[in-house]
Amino acid sequence: MSETPAVSRRLLLGGAVATGALAAGMTASAPAASAATAQAPRRRPGQKSMIGVPFEVHRTVRVGVIGLGNRGGGMVMGWAAVPGCTVTAVCDIRADRARSAADRLVSKGEPRPAEYGGSTDSYARMLRRDDIDLVYVATPWEFHHEHGRAALLSGRHAVVELPVATELRQLWDLVDTSERTRRHLLLAENCSYGRNELAMLRMAHAGLFGDITNGHGGYLHDLRELLFSDTYYTDSWRRLWHTRSTASLYPMHGLAPIAAAMDINRGDRLTTLSATATAPKGLADYRERFIPRDHPSWKETYINGDLVTCLIETEKGRVIRAEHEVSSPRPYSRINSLAGSRGIVEDYTGPAPTGARVYLEPDHGGHIWRDFADYRKEFDHWLWRKVGDDAANNGGHGGMDYVLQWRTVQLMRAGLVPDIDVYDSAAWCAAVPLSAASLARNGRPVEIPDFTRGAWAGKRPGLDSSPTDMPPVG
Repeated sequence: MSETPAVSRRLLLGGAVATGALAAGMTASAPAASAATAQAPRRRPGQKSMIGVPFEVHRTVRVGVIGLGNRGGGMVMGWAAVPGCTVTAVCDIRADRARSAADRLVSKGEPRPAEYGGSTDSYARMLRRDDIDLVYVATPWEFHHEHGRAALLSGRHAVVELPVATELRQLWDLVDTSERTRRHLLLAENCSYGRNELAMLRMAHAGLFGDITNGHGGYLHDLRELLFSDTYYTDSWRRLWHTRSTASLYPMHGLAPIAAAMDINRGDRLTTLSATATAPKGLADYRERFIPRDHPSWKETYINGDLVTCLIETEKGRVIRAEHEVSSPRPYSRINSLAGSRGIVEDYTGPAPTGARVYLEPDHGGHIWRDFADYRKEFDHWLWRKVGDDAANNGGHGGMDYVLQWRTVQLMRAGLVPDIDVYDSAAWCAAVPLSAASLARNGRPVEIPDFTRGAWAGKRPGLDSSPTDMPPVG
């Protein structure tokens, strides 16, 4: 959702103060700081875990959308395309975006949704409606906590774009609010539903890699042209994050699929994080070469490293390497590699159809990589077998957007437990503030809190679902 420059800047600075305070605390006393990040607030009386709690059954899932910029403006059409789902309300601070989204829905034969916009509290007016079951949040990062929390407090489930929050206290607040309201909040982690990622997950659970020891994922995407665009990110909100903090700002796309394959929060947990960052060179260099001197960006100083790398350890001694790089020239990659005692898979290494390669014992030898295609065919997730064609026609990012939307809606219609819950969402997104904390301590490790409050060790369903788990929904 777009914001006026004054509002956007005020909130950015407010977040910077919080991040600075955290960093100052980290530097003051290294051992205490590391332990402080792991502290879990006590549950209030009557507050209970949301693990294993199913959605209530919905014949039709009615969606309200907050934020209709580049991301939300596309996803709104995906929600409407899912069987058993209807978009009943749309909201953006820019009323013209709400009107445009409503017009596009009508042009596709959908009922016209109610429109909200024109002020920073338009979303609150939308949440007073009684015909919304699920709220989808696609606003700039600094508003995700506010909007996700408001959705829960209004009695709705929430699907929130990455990250669900940017500060540790906000993540805990979302966990607690979900537990108190008995409503689910889940990260819209579309890459967890990627075709290669889900096949890799099934291979891992089938034991093909042996005992999993490490994984490597990332978000490596040259965004320089878009970051300096005057129209793509309204009020330049995404570029401004590079002026306020040194952190891994968007690591979830690479981290989440690896965490799922390692059964994080389902038998293992993330325990410590250490981060390193290169010097910030890419954005300033791009500006020097391509941006006119009268552009507002010339008043900015970029402090976030071009490449920020997080090394994350788990309770079982595994290591995840998660990278973030958006300000350097390079082809797109999420890396998506998983390795164990009997083999390894690496994505983004070769040509279509999968772009991935694999090496497994005892089938392979001679130190020669094999094509991933045959394995993906054998371990293709049932979701892609069922809705892959629809995903290709209705979803962005190769169809995984639609798979996430379809799966979420059908889980709600069937009254089942979500694949991704608030604890997964918080654990994955904690890399944002914790990377800042580690970098403020010269890369020393900081502890990752257990957002489940001790319930991480139990085996339970996740993304590796089965079609037999889902009853037919008409």
